[in-house]
Amino acid sequence: MLRGSRAPLIAGAGALVLVGLLMFLLVLPKMGQVSEANDTLAAAQAQQATLESQLAALEQAELAAPEAKATIRSVEEQIPPTADEPGMLLLVKGAAARSSVELTNLTPGTPTLEAGSGLSAIPLAVTASGNYFQLTEFLYSIETLPRAAKVSTISFGSAGGEGATTTTVTNLLQLQASVTLYTSDQSAGPGSEPGPTEDAAAGGA
Repeated sequence: MLRGSRAPLIAGAGALVLVGLLMFLLVLPKMGQVSEANDTLAAAQAQQATLESQLAALEQAELAAPEAKATIRSVEEQIPPTADEPGMLLLVKGAAARSSVELTNLTPGTPTLEAGSGLSAIPLAVTASGNYFQLTEFLYSIETLPRAAKVSTISFGSAGGEGATTTTVTNLLQLQASVTLYTSDQSAGPGSEPGPTEDAAAGGA
């Protein structure tokens, strides 16, 4: 009787052992594979989100490229990569002609590198004669040139000089002004190649 009652217990224990072996050999490896697959899927989804973000940024940059190029061209026109002294003088002479003033002196100075700005400043001494309205128009024309220019000092005097009489200088004034123009050429040499030369780099060290 005892042996007969133990048989189901032994069979049940054997079944449990078999189930455990099946779990160990079949189910647990599959669960590990599923976990790895989930990790791989999450990594792929994160990479896809990154790629989509980069693609959106590239598309936005492509759309903004024409405007950016136009801005760069505008800056290069206002602050050219070389001093271009002949072109600079031609612009000022054109402003004088439009304002109907007479230029009696137009002398560029030596360009100097401005600390902190990365630009070379080109001083320009200007002397011109005309009536008050012509001279103020001339100054406005200088500060609105296609090339960036700044009028730093201004003085007015009689256009006739010391020996002139009141009747000969009626409504005429002489303007003396210091004007500064700029170039991105850090070597600060008229017509030089853009970028600092060895001498300029040594001087800034």
